[in-house]
Amino acid sequence: MSAQAVVQIIGAPIATCGEGMKNTWRELAEWTAGQLTARFGQAVRVEYLDLFDPACPPLPTNAQLPVVLVDNQLLTSGGKLSVPAIRKRLEELL
Repeated sequence: MSAQAVVQIIGAPIATCGEGMKNTWRELAEWTAGQLTARFGQAVRVEYLDLFDPACPPLPTNAQLPVVLVDNQLLTSGGKLSVPAIRKRLEELL
């Protein structure tokens, strides 16, 4: 167990007709960070990474966005961001 659990949320900007690019995953990652920080405080750090960011870790084969890693372990791939699922994994680790 590490002193601080790291949650990485990997997404990408979404192109929309007439509105250009939206950073929906980034906005949801920021909201998720607020929820998790309120619950776990400094014991958790949430990072958003864009798929094309050089710091983005290698993704599992056939991964779909958003990808959620908790301490470098795949939690979810595709679908919605699930704060309850992330919280459950963090409770197991912390």
